[in-house]
Amino acid sequence: MKITVPKETNPKEARVPIIPPDVDKLVKLGAEVEVETGLGATIRVPDEDYAGAGAKIVNNRNALLTETDMVLRLRPPELDDVKELPSGVIHISYLDPFFNKPLIEALAAQNVNAICMEMIPRTTIAQKMDALSSQASLGGYVAVIIASERLDKAFPMMMTPAGTLAPARVFIIGAGVAGLQAIATAKRLGARVEAFDTRPVVAEQVKSLGAKFVEVDLGDTGQTTQGYAKQLTAEQLALQQQAMAKHCAQADVVITTAQVFGRRAPRIITKEMVAGMKPGSIVIDMAVETGGHVGGPQGYDLVGVHGVGVVGLANLPGRVAGHASQMYSSNLRNLLEHFWNKEKKSFVLNLEDEIIDESLVTKDKTIRSEMLRQRYAEEGK
Repeated sequence: MKITVPKETNPKEARVPIIPPDVDKLVKLGAEVEVETGLGATIRVPDEDYAGAGAKIVNNRNALLTETDMVLRLRPPELDDVKELPSGVIHISYLDPFFNKPLIEALAAQNVNAICMEMIPRTTIAQKMDALSSQASLGGYVAVIIASERLDKAFPMMMTPAGTLAPARVFIIGAGVAGLQAIATAKRLGARVEAFDTRPVVAEQVKSLGAKFVEVDLGDTGQTTQGYAKQLTAEQLALQQQAMAKHCAQADVVITTAQVFGRRAPRIITKEMVAGMKPGSIVIDMAVETGGHVGGPQGYDLVGVHGVGVVGLANLPGRVAGHASQMYSSNLRNLLEHFWNKEKKSFVLNLEDEIIDESLVTKDKTIRSEMLRQRYAEEGK
């Protein structure tokens, strides 16, 4: 089976889909791996390392897309690239399927077997393939590091001959994968950390990391079967904002990590809440790519109302591209190994398996994901 890996084309993307150690493992499975010249340049991995792992270095991008059985990428492909893919090819990458209907329709029309990394189920057996979680964890770490750089205070308490410095107060909204990593990182830096989540079930995880869990009675909230927070009603969102305003006002750093799977990010932090914060405090909005918790979908890094810094930067995992690439590459390799037929030396699309069933969004020129079909039908109303 020939597996090809083209370079990412977005100039702001430093991550790469696969690294040499995982190429080596795929080659040992019996795969024929080809990568585009310069694939690892953004993380300082030369072509020689890929060649040493058994990959063929190819300078012809068109050949990588047209003469292949499987394409591995990180970001969603461009529509022009989709037109080059051969019928029946397996394509694995992020696809942004809930907000990218034209791409999903193009993949179906091209008869591409498109596996969407965002749709990998959150089950125990699929943890090692869950790229959303691996990248979100790094995003939570980076959010705290950015906050520590912007804040004009040190994070830990310091007892010095010149006096005692109080620890920074950090308030984290959302205790999913990103939020928990943000909590852990802020605690390691010595901050006093509080966290809120609409799911009471995560309170013990927050407390186990040494943070205080902020309890707000919102009525029935809960989580989806995938473990994501459910979308709040307008009334619940208003109650949440009212309760959070007090904690934002006391915080030196507020980090918003909350995401609703397949939906635009809810507006969590209002202008009034920002205005109530201390001058010099920082808000890090981690949902800028899905609409933003504070501002709009465009990135921003500014000093807002009353000198409060409001930061919304896209692709936070890309700021630690070396480790982000390592984790994504491992997710891909684990996915391929799990469904690899050693005798046939090929990847098997086992539709009876929950992982493939949920993540394979197009096949036989149709959109096979019921979740996506329902979303697109809603959009058409």
